[in-house]
Amino acid sequence: MRKLFAFAVVGGTGFIVDAGVLTALLEYRLADKFSARVVAIALALCVTWTLNRRFTFGASRHHVAIEGMRYGSVGMLGSLINYGVYSGLLIAFPRIEPLIALTLGSASATIFAYTGYSKLVFKR
Repeated sequence: MRKLFAFAVVGGTGFIVDAGVLTALLEYRLADKFSARVVAIALALCVTWTLNRRFTFGASRHHVAIEGMRYGSVGMLGSLINYGVYSGLLIAFPRIEPLIALTLGSASATIFAYTGYSKLVFKR
């Protein structure tokens, strides 16, 4: 239960990073809503790896480079789910707010991410 709670807190932090970067890039017109989300997801993934490694799962028994590669692989698959839902919503519903699409995309990838990280990256 503690790991699930820590994962939720770390995920919430990642969500704030994701939403903050997306909002800033869109507000200052530095990127469109599709490419801005790619940057936001990448930064959020870096933050969540660091925090999950420290607070949720602990370091794996693998070298940090191997752990990072595994985390990145699971994270990329989760990010594809997340981005796919996000983009699909923006295309299907052009008036939807990007933050609503981000929220639904993030929620759709959460179970996949927890399972992948706990079983493939930080297993003991």
